[in-house]
Amino acid sequence: MDINPYEAEHEDFRELCGKFLEREAVPHHARWERDGIIEPGLWAKAGEAGLLGLDAPVEHGGGGQADFRYTMVFIEELIRAGITAPGFVAHNDLISSYLATRTTAEQRARWLPGLCAGKLIAAIALSEPEAGSDLAGIRTRAVRDGDHYVLNGQKTFITNGENADLVIVAAKTGTPRGGQAMTLLVVERGMPGFSRGRRLAKVGWPASDTSELFFDDCRVPVTNLLGRENAGMGYLMGGLPRERLCISAVAVATAEKVLAETLGYARERKAFGQPIGSFQHNKFLLATLDTEVTMARVFLNHCVAEFNARRLTVTDAAKLKWWTTELQVRLTDRCLQLHGGYGYLSESPIAREWANSRVQTIYGGTTEVMKELLGSSLGL
Repeated sequence: MDINPYEAEHEDFRELCGKFLEREAVPHHARWERDGIIEPGLWAKAGEAGLLGLDAPVEHGGGGQADFRYTMVFIEELIRAGITAPGFVAHNDLISSYLATRTTAEQRARWLPGLCAGKLIAAIALSEPEAGSDLAGIRTRAVRDGDHYVLNGQKTFITNGENADLVIVAAKTGTPRGGQAMTLLVVERGMPGFSRGRRLAKVGWPASDTSELFFDDCRVPVTNLLGRENAGMGYLMGGLPRERLCISAVAVATAEKVLAETLGYARERKAFGQPIGSFQHNKFLLATLDTEVTMARVFLNHCVAEFNARRLTVTDAAKLKWWTTELQVRLTDRCLQLHGGYGYLSESPIAREWANSRVQTIYGGTTEVMKELLGSSLGL
């Protein structure tokens, strides 16, 4: 079965991504993992190489390429090279989903060139200590005061939270009326009342700076409003299919990589005088995982084609997200088991992939939330 969705121009872009990461990221990544943060300068180098703002307008320094397969290639090369992916995925997804579509001409001219060049780093602040997947439960509030909004609240688990120069913040505005009372504001580095808390230590993705953010009477100019006031929930719902497509691309790329490495190990590693892959239990396990990875790739390719045709539905994106990420978690766990004691060493590649995978079923909407959404779509 031919399940390769790419054409020659995508493979040319893959070569560009691979060479860039090998040159600019791989030699430094172990240090970034120890430090808990990627050096901001890498974004500027990525921007210079044309890896940021892939579908942002050309006139603002973007690639002007709406084909999501280019994003897929970049994600796959990040995973292949073992480079922390969430920060870059969040930055590029922010540009595509919000800052290139919900902004005014003045805002695009003000922000997109820096974001595409990597001189500005972006984040989105949704989750709070008491509100994660339940976006309607956020407590951060913004009150209009003349030509400013006065923003108060706390956000947590924010990817790029420490490095970010621009943060899209979801806040309640006006009289609460369900999701209609939510507004998106862009908070910029250095605004009075905006501060960052501790860098959060995580099970996986140690080089991805994940932080708490605080807003204490932070005055945000009305000119930093994204779209319309009180329309934020609709904007977020519109951006979720792309976000979940990105997470699923990470899941499938990781599953393919880990499976290939484990198959090689199962052919070489011997126990009781024969390769461990030749034992029936292990053989059947790997055959099952190989089948499931193929199915995941086919469904991902279908959803990418639908997204490119502007037909990807919220429900199909939810199906893809929960299925591929649960597969990623299950597969990395089973493959670590096949590696035995060596797989449990923190220095082993399979152990790092196992730890990195665990968050995939949590962020972007938990598996349980995906199934609740799908159940509702079935009239249940």
